[in-house]
Amino acid sequence: MAEGLVRRRFGDGLEVYSAGVAPGPVHPLALRALEEVGIDASAQTSKHVNDLVDLKFALVVTLCDPARQPCPVFPGDTRLVHRAYPNPDEATGTEEERLAVFREVRDRLARELPELIAQELGVTPADAEQ
Repeated sequence: MAEGLVRRRFGDGLEVYSAGVAPGPVHPLALRALEEVGIDASAQTSKHVNDLVDLKFALVVTLCDPARQPCPVFPGDTRLVHRAYPNPDEATGTEEERLAVFREVRDRLARELPELIAQELGVTPADAEQ
């Protein structure tokens, strides 16, 4: 969800990648939660973080505690920032209850990540005037 939200906020002004330490298919409830706010993430794929180690990053943000320790070291002047978010994939209950967790995480990511990125990189979200 973070990739889709950041792409929407920063547009082409920021190159965005997302990866995990245990990638799998993008969760259907994540896709649904993003669709609710006008983001089509159906073309996004889950990648392993090790597939990105040869790229140079200004900023790497880990979003859950299990990703913090195994996150590889990136070369250069990469800033690494950690923020702990609940893993909505682990939500239990009915589909509607699980979707509510995805929505909560989506909304928190949408509020917090653009501010964090703007602060760390000194860039302004593309939709700041909206």
